[in-house]
Amino acid sequence: MVRNQESYTAKLCAFARAWHSNTARQKIFDDYLAYDLIGWESYETVKKKIMTDYADGTRDGLTRFLNDYFAPIPLARLRFTESRLHRFAQSGKVQYVICGAGADSFSFRNANPDIEVFEVDHPDTQRYKRERIRELEWNIPKNVHFVPVDFEKETMTSGLLDAGFSTEKPSFFSILGVSYYLTLPVLTETLRQIAELASLGSVLVFDFPLKGEHFPPRVRELEQITESLGESMRGGFTYAEISRALYALGFQIDTYYPSEKVQEHYFANRADGMRAWENVSLLSATYTNGQSYE
Repeated sequence: MVRNQESYTAKLCAFARAWHSNTARQKIFDDYLAYDLIGWESYETVKKKIMTDYADGTRDGLTRFLNDYFAPIPLARLRFTESRLHRFAQSGKVQYVICGAGADSFSFRNANPDIEVFEVDHPDTQRYKRERIRELEWNIPKNVHFVPVDFEKETMTSGLLDAGFSTEKPSFFSILGVSYYLTLPVLTETLRQIAELASLGSVLVFDFPLKGEHFPPRVRELEQITESLGESMRGGFTYAEISRALYALGFQIDTYYPSEKVQEHYFANRADGMRAWENVSLLSATYTNGQSYE
């Protein structure tokens, strides 16, 4: 099952979203609340660490590092996910489950009251986020539910049902930035629990690293960076492994963006040289349970 991924790499990704929103002229995804959720102190701490450990101590060096390593993946997957979500929500009232929500700001950017949000995360991570929300004096929308789940002691299924999630309503699930640290059996168990909760026509979106040996050097360099921060990536998956796991659980892939498609849709003609990550794919799948679904 998905474990708590509140970590330094998560903070780096959140910082990258905030930096991109505050400084980029060509925005891939404008997470304009990321800075507020991180807070000035954490923002400056992460900024100092990057400039000291990974950049050359300059603003330009910081931007190059973020654009090369920690901005492309979270920016592309959020744009892909929320674009798919908004299309899904055109049908009326839906439930949106954010697995491993962390510093995701959708609950406070969302302007559609027909989207009922369930943020699933480890209790410690969620406690920190809710404290930050209180400090900001933000009002939690009535259509937002925080679902603390200690994945070592309970399942996401039980946590969501206890929080009022309905297995009868159309639902949209996202699992972003998690698969990099999971083995195939653990990822499959996560997908199984989602299938158990999903009504026909529900949608699942996630990003995953492709398994391979011939990617450019920055792929291995990112693996080394995350390992130095205490988080080891698991080597990725083949498309065949992912598609078999989904099909066996009743999901039908409806959209698949390998790196080339991600580059085409989100990174073409950029002045800053930011480019799609060579081994990362984006995918959405519809729960059909083997039936023909329109």
